[in-house]
Amino acid sequence: MDDPFRTIEWKGDHIRLLDQTLLPGDEVYLRISRVDDLCDAIRRLAVRGAPAIGVAAAMGIALGMLDVPDADKRDFQRRLEEVCRQIGSTRPTAVNLFWAIDRMKEVVKAFPEADVADLRDKLVRQAVLMEQEDRDLCRKIARCGKDLLGDGETVLTHCNAGGLATAGYGTALGVIRAAWEGGKRISVIADETRPLNQGARITSWELMKLGIPVTLIPDNTAGALMQRGEIHKVIVGADRIASNGDAANKIGTYSVAVLARHHGIPFYVAAPLSTIDMSLADGRSIPIEERDPHEVTHIGTVQIAPAGVKVRNIAFDVTPHELISGIVTEMGIASDPFEESFRIFFDKKEQEGKS
Repeated sequence: MDDPFRTIEWKGDHIRLLDQTLLPGDEVYLRISRVDDLCDAIRRLAVRGAPAIGVAAAMGIALGMLDVPDADKRDFQRRLEEVCRQIGSTRPTAVNLFWAIDRMKEVVKAFPEADVADLRDKLVRQAVLMEQEDRDLCRKIARCGKDLLGDGETVLTHCNAGGLATAGYGTALGVIRAAWEGGKRISVIADETRPLNQGARITSWELMKLGIPVTLIPDNTAGALMQRGEIHKVIVGADRIASNGDAANKIGTYSVAVLARHHGIPFYVAAPLSTIDMSLADGRSIPIEERDPHEVTHIGTVQIAPAGVKVRNIAFDVTPHELISGIVTEMGIASDPFEESFRIFFDKKEQEGKS
């Protein structure tokens, strides 16, 4: 099945991305011609999801270097650092953002004798390559994980880890999609994912586009459905995973994992290796973003809480590794002890890159 939408795309002199803040009502594509506009798109979640943010960061760096004069190598280096700092300040939790920045910097570092025009071209080609790589590895993740889901099962997912959170196909939803396309009669429970309702607005929209049966529930309904035996598996994405397997994902994921453990339901995470931060021993070191209180006190422009009420708007939580049944990556399914699995996968990927 072809993808029914394109999350993000390089168009030569601008970036074209689907504005996810307007879904499901309007399917509007933004033309991003300035780094400032890209940073704004990341901050306000017009583009979101760790893999998609990584691709957006790479494209934003390439975009930011287009107007540097060919003759000024020093200005190129200064501008590169400035653009990388600007993009790196947008969202702290998604490690793919910083992975992409480092990868783009490495392109420049690898060619110290190249002139500005050549470096600019190499950055563009690298950004486009990273988008295609993300699309390809999402399909690999899907193939690795599709057999975790049985025919006739109902799967709960939280927030959105589909094609909209990546360059295409998706991670957690990619696994579901691959099982569905393989002939399994899968149905999905999508919780609304307050406060920004990514499950209600985005996941349900995406699954309906794909023709996969989906039922939307309020966040506080998951436990009741588990108690009734109506949920068989849980699969979610991640924005950063520590070396021990602790996984940061959209706020509310930890609660779902605790419920799943209590009811004996397997809880899986699907994410590319680029989401794994081997520099962190555990999830306590993952930076957690807190966002504007307005997102909690309002739904769109409608105020739903008293003016002036104190708000905590924590964007992510961390699910401890002991609650995770497996982490599906493009190199296979990691299991506890996760650090051992991760190192094997990274080594295997490095060897594949050399061959």
